[in-house]
Amino acid sequence: MRRLALALGLVSAIALTSCAAGPHQLKRTVDDLDQKTYVNSPWLSGVLWFVPVFPLLHFFAAIGDFFVVDAYSFWIKDAWDGKGTGFKHFEVTPTDGQMRSLMLDDGKFLEIK
Repeated sequence: MRRLALALGLVSAIALTSCAAGPHQLKRTVDDLDQKTYVNSPWLSGVLWFVPVFPLLHFFAAIGDFFVVDAYSFWIKDAWDGKGTGFKHFEVTPTDGQMRSLMLDDGKFLEIK
């Protein structure tokens, strides 16, 4: 009985560990909503972080990603062909300039264009 429990625990740990990697569709969608809200109204965004609407949305989205989205993406699509699933972010039109990702070649720290 102990060996079966140990084997099931080991298989579960390996299976669930893989779910930490993935496109994180729900969490990144909440991040896109946060960005859109901030661009349209920094004050409203600040209130939604203070209340804490956005932190709770991030928390529950991360749980949904872990158990559903990332598990599906990893085990059904990505693990077998060795190619990861990407995520296309929602494009927000800047109203007062924009910062670039530091991963871009022209991305500079704290520079607003």
